[in-house]
Amino acid sequence: MARPRVHDAALRTRLLEVASETVATGGEAAVTVRSVAAAAGTSASAVYALFGSRDELVAAVSAEGFRRFAAHLAAVPRTDDPRADLLALGLAYRTSALDDPHFYRVMFERAVRPSADASPTTEQPTFRVLRDAVARLLAGAPEERVEAAAVGLWGLVHGLVSLELGGLLPGDDEERAARYAAAAAAVGPALLG
Repeated sequence: MARPRVHDAALRTRLLEVASETVATGGEAAVTVRSVAAAAGTSASAVYALFGSRDELVAAVSAEGFRRFAAHLAAVPRTDDPRADLLALGLAYRTSALDDPHFYRVMFERAVRPSADASPTTEQPTFRVLRDAVARLLAGAPEERVEAAAVGLWGLVHGLVSLELGGLLPGDDEERAARYAAAAAAVGPALLG
């Protein structure tokens, strides 16, 4: 009979969840192997077995956030309407942030990079999805214009989501969702020029 795995994917996910909450609330310096292990109900040796080190745990938190974010973006269907597709990506951005607020904060507010040699955020696959959607809409536009519009749209949705996560937008969930969609629809086209 095979020996059961002690450190499985569920424990790895739990450790990432706990570490993301720790980074989001206390900063990267607040993460210790012992505190994360204790909060996850496991041992420090489990953290080392799954991640190798504290630094690799922190890098894995950021990588997991981007993986989850990429999954939300990948779930957005591509249609024959690039403007609708771009709006759908903006809505997926919000959904991702609300589904995983601690990971969102780690990725964007705490700016923990997936690894020391990671490329800049604007070269990450998640940003390329946005840039490609903008390029479809602005077919034939110079790359500089596409990049500038993509950064502007990212700033718009990031700002709106950050305000919402910070509790600064009034209303219930439905009202905030409507406000987000209306703002994106009103300001987005201006950013596209």
